[in-house]
Amino acid sequence: MRAAIAWFAENHVAANLLMLFFLIAGVVTAMDIKLEIFPETELDKISISIAYPGASPSEVEEGVVRRIEENVAGLEGIKRIDSVSREGLGSVTIEVMKGWDIKKLLDEVKSEVDRITTMPEEAEEPIVREVTRRIQVISIAIYGDAPESSIKHIAQTVKDDLTNIEGVTVADLAAVRENEIHIDISEKTLQKYGLTLEAVADAVARSSLDLPAGSVDAKEGEVLIRTKGRRYYAREYRDVPVITRPDGTRITLGQIAQIKEGFADIDLFSRFQGKPAAIINVYRVAEQSALDVATKVKNYISELQPTLPHGIHAEDYMDMSTILKSRIELLIKNMALGLILVSLLLGMFLNVRLAFWVTLGIPISFAFSLILLPFYDVSLNMISLFAFIMVLGIVVDDAIIVGENVFSQQETGASNIRAAVDGTLQVGRPVIFSVLTSMVAFWPLLVSGGTMGKLMRNIPIVVILVLLGSLIESLLILPAHLARSKAAQKAGEHRQKRMTRVLNWVIRVPYRRLVKLCVKWRYAT
Repeated sequence: MRAAIAWFAENHVAANLLMLFFLIAGVVTAMDIKLEIFPETELDKISISIAYPGASPSEVEEGVVRRIEENVAGLEGIKRIDSVSREGLGSVTIEVMKGWDIKKLLDEVKSEVDRITTMPEEAEEPIVREVTRRIQVISIAIYGDAPESSIKHIAQTVKDDLTNIEGVTVADLAAVRENEIHIDISEKTLQKYGLTLEAVADAVARSSLDLPAGSVDAKEGEVLIRTKGRRYYAREYRDVPVITRPDGTRITLGQIAQIKEGFADIDLFSRFQGKPAAIINVYRVAEQSALDVATKVKNYISELQPTLPHGIHAEDYMDMSTILKSRIELLIKNMALGLILVSLLLGMFLNVRLAFWVTLGIPISFAFSLILLPFYDVSLNMISLFAFIMVLGIVVDDAIIVGENVFSQQETGASNIRAAVDGTLQVGRPVIFSVLTSMVAFWPLLVSGGTMGKLMRNIPIVVILVLLGSLIESLLILPAHLARSKAAQKAGEHRQKRMTRVLNWVIRVPYRRLVKLCVKWRYAT
């Protein structure tokens, strides 16, 4: 350790280059690092959902959920199975054991679910997927005094426009009912033509299909044949043949039924500012910045409002980026206050130059941690910023100890180089162990499991990297700066300051007496 400290103290250019590398690389990394509200994490859960239209919760439980549970319960890697049965829908959530390969288990769950042959005929195909967390950045409300269909149509258009903006990828339409085509046939009409509802439903199903029809070999290669017959609008169903007679006459659906477009018959409605509304939720994904996404969405809303029909408005709300921005501002504010206060206190009691070099350790340590954060898959988010704010109060403790001891060595008349090396070596070992004990105190958060453990890992990584950066700065960079400073020549002048004389008197007289008393009466102490 002596050789490294002495070499950096004598080669101040190398120390300055190391400092500049930390600062420049840290700034460059900070400009490109991922900004998000909360860190992206895998939830280690697998979801199985299956629709069973018209079934009661008990029927969903007996006919669907219980059979899925029985088939997947024997698979290895499952920690817990939770199920929910509601009207027309059943869902099973599988929690995966820590460290287990979730992709492999997902394939096994899909295989087991596909093997179930006793599902009710009315039940739809099960959907098996890994549960992922998407963090919402901002929401948009399209609202006004207008029909539900008009509001939903505008909201759908806005959603599509948003996802076409560069840097905005994912947006979901929420708080709206699904579109449905309603076909109403009176009982009298059914009796007149000798029909049943099932017969009409079969005719509709047969007439709205996309069917593959094989392939044909051609000169250009294999040509796939596909019949596209799916119908999407109410008017397209009017000519669906329900009855075809031997003489070629047909009775179409439009002749016997009322066909209209509407919405699913469920109790769902949304209001914004007391008026009917549709909601669009915008998310940040991959390397996108939450602040950038929110800014682009707000700019789009300001341009959109003048183009909307009279009586319909667009407004953003639940802007989570404002919380992230305020936390970044809080960190910068606290760092600035910390730099000022540390500089003032050290400048009053020790030396102005010493105060400057010690406080410089704060940005150097933070820059060092920013360089390494991407390698540990840590972004700038609410939790990591909290860790930065928390560690801000202890980051310069080791630099203060080293700086004060070097200053004391300079006061004895030692040369600057020797004072820097000897002063650092005298306190080097306790400084190293004090920093290591702080690192160890946060280490258990790295090995905690579950979803909360994956979120909280941001705190120990940030704290450990900042403390490591402060240790490197205080043992290698700070001594080189103090060795080149003129603290020794100014030391005599500072001793004349009233604050310094008062501090020295407090140390020599009342504090010295108190320490002696505590040592003498050690059992009482």
